[in-house]
Amino acid sequence: MSSPSRQFLDLLERHGYDFFTGVPCSLFEGVTRILDAEPRYGYVSAVREDSALGLAAGAYLGGRQPVVLMQNSGLGVSVNALVSLHQIYDIPALLVVTWRGQGGKDAPEHLIMGDVMEPFLRLLHVPYAIFDPSTLAQDVEALTRTMRETHKPVALVVGKGRLQS
Repeated sequence: MSSPSRQFLDLLERHGYDFFTGVPCSLFEGVTRILDAEPRYGYVSAVREDSALGLAAGAYLGGRQPVVLMQNSGLGVSVNALVSLHQIYDIPALLVVTWRGQGGKDAPEHLIMGDVMEPFLRLLHVPYAIFDPSTLAQDVEALTRTMRETHKPVALVVGKGRLQS
């Protein structure tokens, strides 16, 4: 049986995602390990989340369907690129956002962002789903459909322990 990270990447590929970028996070280290090891994904590691969104925009304009990996703290860093580039110019992307500070359990610097994660996504008008293995296929399908219909970013929020292997 393949790892949860491999199954996740296979699912994304089946839905047409073919460009991956982002900033590594330990909560999806399994995914990052595969992306780094397999050139077919064309993974481009970014130093900042707003830079990753810029790369994703270029990839989309070049005919690709991008995935941007980031921590929720990086979502805060990338607000301007998200709303002033992707949203106003109709540039879709799947944001895979780790939920640091979920449930008040994490390092102190993650607790506030963890607490406001869902209201923050709603404030930014980013449709999202919480990663749940039992509904993941349906959630990715629904998010992808929404992204394609609206030409706007959507998010899959990943909690601790889901994509670390």
